[in-house]
Amino acid sequence: MQIEPKFKDSEHFKTFWAKGNGKQLLDWSGWKPTFENFEKFAHLYYQVDELGDNAVNDTYLKLPYNEASASVQQFSKNKISESDDAPESVKKLFLQMQEVPAWFDENLANIGARLCLRSGTNALIILRDFVLMGGYDYAYLNKPLIFTGALKKGAVKRLKDTLEFWVHVTREDALKVNSEAYQLIVRTRLMHSYARLTIKKKIVNWDYENWGEPINSWDMIATYTGFSLEFMQGLKKLGVKITEEEELGVFHLWKYIGYLLGIPPEFLPENKQQAVEQLYLWSSLQDKGDSDSVHLAKALLDENLENTIYRYPFQRKLLLNLHQSMNWFLLDKEINERLQIPKVGITSVFPRFITKANQIAQQIFKLDDEKKYRKLVEIGNRDQMKVLEDYIKHTPKDFQY
Repeated sequence: MQIEPKFKDSEHFKTFWAKGNGKQLLDWSGWKPTFENFEKFAHLYYQVDELGDNAVNDTYLKLPYNEASASVQQFSKNKISESDDAPESVKKLFLQMQEVPAWFDENLANIGARLCLRSGTNALIILRDFVLMGGYDYAYLNKPLIFTGALKKGAVKRLKDTLEFWVHVTREDALKVNSEAYQLIVRTRLMHSYARLTIKKKIVNWDYENWGEPINSWDMIATYTGFSLEFMQGLKKLGVKITEEEELGVFHLWKYIGYLLGIPPEFLPENKQQAVEQLYLWSSLQDKGDSDSVHLAKALLDENLENTIYRYPFQRKLLLNLHQSMNWFLLDKEINERLQIPKVGITSVFPRFITKANQIAQQIFKLDDEKKYRKLVEIGNRDQMKVLEDYIKHTPKDFQY
C-alpha cells in the first residue's frame, strides 16, 4: 500500500519540529530535515513480525492456554534445537532469537545499561512523564491499546508491565539467552503478535490506510526510539550529563532489544542522527492527539490516586501533582493542552529540585572516577528495583499474567 507523509504540512507537526522538543532534537543531533529517505522506511508501516505471528498461530491460537504457555516457557528458559519436538514456527522463532548477531557488542550495550542504571529514579520519571505520556499524543500509534482494551485493564497494570520490562532489560549483562530479561522479551514479542492477530480477526473497522498494520515495524521502532533518543533527551532536561560513549551505548542496547523483539535490525537507529530522522519521518504519518489520547492520559494521571503504594490520600495527591508538574516541564505546552493535563500551581518546584539534586550528585560522584561512577550505578539500581518491587507488590493479583 502506497503511503505519503500526509501530516508534514499540518500545524502540530510543524510546531513540534520548529519550536518544541522536536527542534531541540534537531539541534542536538545536527540532522537537517528532509523527506529524501521516506520511501526507504515507508514499507515498515505495513511490515510485521511474521516469525512471532506464526508462532502464536501454532501455540496460543491452536492449543489450550496452559499447554501453549508451557511450551513457550520451556524454550524461553532452555535453548531449542532443530531436533526438539515443537512446531516449525516455534523453532524458527527461538532459533532466530538465540542467534547473537555479529554486530552485537556486549561491552557497548553494558555502557548504555550503566547510564540507565545510574540515572536512578530520574529514568522512571522520564519514562512515565515524558516518553509514555508524550507518546499518547500520537493518535494512530495508540489505536492497538484502545482496541485491545488497555483502558479497561487500567494504568496500574500497564505501568507495572512496562516498568518490569524496562528494568530487567536495562541491567548489565541482562540479555543473555534464556535469562530473565530474555524471557520477558519473548513474552512481550508474543503478546504483540497475539494482540495484532486478535485485532486483525475481530476488528472490522481497523483503518489500515491511516494506521498501517497493527503494531507494525515502524511503530515499534518509534516506540523503542522513545526508550533511547527521547529517554536521553529527558535526562538532559533534568541536568543529567551523558557521555558520547553512553549515548552510543544506549542506542546499541535498544538495537539489540529491538532485534530480539522481531524488528529488522538494519532499520534500528545506531546514533542520534539516525534516530531523529526516523522519528521525523514516522511522525509525519501521525495525527495529533485525539479523544482516545485524552482518555489514556487521564488514566495515567489517575493511576497516582488508584495505586496503593502510598497509604494516605494526601500522599497520592502530592504524587499526582509531582507528575503533572513534570509533564508540564518536559512536554511541549501544546501537547499538555491537547492531552488536557491540568496545570498545577507549583509547576516548576519539583523539576528545579530534581535538576539541582542531579547537579549536586554529579559533583560528588564524578563521571570520570570509576569507583564513584560505579557507586552511582549501584545506588540507581537499588532505587529502581525498590520502585519495581513496590509496583509488583501493589498490583492486584488478578491484574497480573
